[in-house]
Amino acid sequence: MLYTFLMVDFGKMLLLLGAVVAVVGLILMFAGRMNFPLGRLPGDIFYRGKNTTVFFPIATSVLLSVILSLVLYLVGKFRQ
Repeated sequence: MLYTFLMVDFGKMLLLLGAVVAVVGLILMFAGRMNFPLGRLPGDIFYRGKNTTVFFPIATSVLLSVILSLVLYLVGKFRQ
């Protein structure tokens, strides 16, 4: 009986995770069409050599981390 409840909860969590991934994907698609400079910020390292291309999105990673931390903080505050 307990196993069934765990599987149902796991299924709901997977559906929610899939919906979140789909929404984030849509946002990124629209951000790409609006010329939002995500991935081309000052501080992102891009090196193109003769046979190698290296890309380190440091500034973009920091920006997304700050935004995600702020959103999760606000969600946690409103849930209390």
